[in-house]
Amino acid sequence: MATPAARTTFAAVPPEAADVLRPALPGLADEMIAAISAEVPDYARAMEGTFGQLVRMGVEVALNRFMDMVADPHPEEAARARDTYVNLGRGEFHAGRSLDALLAAYRVGARLAWRRFVEAGTAAQLPPEVLYSLGEAIFAYIDEISAESADGYAEEQSAAAGESQRRRRRLVRLLAQDPPASQEAVRTAAQAAAWPLPRRVAALVCAEAETAAGADAAGEPPGGPRGEAVPGEEMVEAAGVRLARRLGGAAIGGAAGGLACVWLPDPDAPGRRRQVAAQIGDDPVALGPTVPWPRAAESLRRAAAAYRLAVSGRAPAGLVVAEDHLATLLLAADRGLAVDLAASRLAPLAGLADGPRARLTETLRAWLDRPGQVQAVAAELGVHPQTVRYRVRQLRDLFGTRLEDPEARFELALALRVG
Repeated sequence: MATPAARTTFAAVPPEAADVLRPALPGLADEMIAAISAEVPDYARAMEGTFGQLVRMGVEVALNRFMDMVADPHPEEAARARDTYVNLGRGEFHAGRSLDALLAAYRVGARLAWRRFVEAGTAAQLPPEVLYSLGEAIFAYIDEISAESADGYAEEQSAAAGESQRRRRRLVRLLAQDPPASQEAVRTAAQAAAWPLPRRVAALVCAEAETAAGADAAGEPPGGPRGEAVPGEEMVEAAGVRLARRLGGAAIGGAAGGLACVWLPDPDAPGRRRQVAAQIGDDPVALGPTVPWPRAAESLRRAAAAYRLAVSGRAPAGLVVAEDHLATLLLAADRGLAVDLAASRLAPLAGLADGPRARLTETLRAWLDRPGQVQAVAAELGVHPQTVRYRVRQLRDLFGTRLEDPEARFELALALRVG
């Protein structure tokens, strides 16, 4: 439909001018197509086939619609031609071109039409002010049909982006399913999303929906084992998409089961972890193990568990590599059991005052890491070696032969890891 500004411009042209100008229309469409072919590089190919038919139809509709609006600035019939220009804009998007070529063609056509109309108007002795108003009407009209084509282009662009995101969202969730989706289903989804399936992938987790935060510490995907959407997931999906975009390299991101996740192809490539760390800064992001893509859900489970360690303060800020925290993840898998283990095995320290208990706990951890290495333990703790010997004697009094028994030492080391 014509805009109010366009209607006002056309209203300044006497309706009888349409009768003067219509005889100039025959042959004008052919002149316009020839001029567009010559002056617009993207349209330099022969105007044949479907493409040529669309261009010719667009030119003819434009000319007749223009004349209709000169004769009557308010006709409903003229408004119906809008679809022609909306569809031309859509066609440009699907042809893989920008709107520049189409808008340039409109300008070429407008210039040629103005020249022919001035010739016809002058021959019919139309007053100069009518010709000036006619020129304004032509270029207001071109602005209008350009806007209509831009609408069509934007609609198709938006629809394509939405469809692309929908396909990627489906692929992200299929890879997260546990038990896994069929390999054929994943291959089909990957092809639809234009994502080349890598041989090996790893999952990154960078956020979690609040409604999913109650998932168990074993890393079971929230929202059920199949990674379905959960309430609030749309809030974290954008985080996964943003991180994937920053990483590039065919990374694909979204949300699955309340987790903002990124599937990272070829995660063990040289420099890949440094690249990830550089992109995330100090934000908690967890990297699962590298697995063949049919086992992608395993990597996601591990990454989710490591992410929860990070946000709970039991892992350092920044990139948390799950494989570097396996013992802590094992303990986190059954929090109650881990707490019982710590309470039982560290019971000899429980009766001490806070200060002595903290010092002996710190010394026990360092001693178990470096058994018998008094100098190394002293350096780590920042104390004199004699202080280490004194504290170790206290620990032997408290724990007895358990400091020498391999199995007991292992359990003590695990108990000290319980946060």
